[in-house]
Amino acid sequence: MKVERLLDSYLLEKKIESLLAKRHTSILDKEDYYISAVLLPLIEINNETCLLFEVRAQDLDVQPGEVCFPGGGVEFNELDRPHEAAVRETSEELGISREDIKLLGALDTLPTPMGKLIYPFVGKMLTTEIAPNREEVDEIFTVPLSFLITNSPIKSYTDVATQYCSDFPFCKIPPTYKKTWQKRWSLPIYYLEYDRFFIWGITAKILNNFLKLCRPAFQR
Repeated sequence: MKVERLLDSYLLEKKIESLLAKRHTSILDKEDYYISAVLLPLIEINNETCLLFEVRAQDLDVQPGEVCFPGGGVEFNELDRPHEAAVRETSEELGISREDIKLLGALDTLPTPMGKLIYPFVGKMLTTEIAPNREEVDEIFTVPLSFLITNSPIKSYTDVATQYCSDFPFCKIPPTYKKTWQKRWSLPIYYLEYDRFFIWGITAKILNNFLKLCRPAFQR
């Protein structure tokens, strides 16, 4: 019986190894996230490379009037190609052809505490003839990369309080959690002021990641 158990354990181990070897790692519970993609659009203005931002329309239900990058939800048929969603949304919001957007590459994927999973990409605008969709975009503005490289977003913190749901069996976990779960904890939050615009939150965090990754390109 002992030999049989050892054999069964060995076969089970090999099956587990085979299953894990065939798969690519992914994001745990990805299906629970709202998946979106954004584009950081580079554009030439007066012979200077700039980054384009949007100000969301004032009558939108979500984050009206806030500064953001072009982007939006990834559709079901784009889940394996989120860059297509970034290009599609940019095209729709800025009123330009998809052919006028040259994709340069991907930044780091961002899961947020609010249940969002964001795929950021960098692209080059091949046109300056932009006609923003006024239902989504109140206005657009550009910031020279030379300014951003020397004026990175400032890192601050915001306190967050947690509260368990009524259907969670709170009595089953160690009593120490009674205090720690209700304790406030801090999340980093980035912000940057440019002219009359305030860039903050997820947009500033993605911008900061872009600047860290691309700063070597500005070194001579």
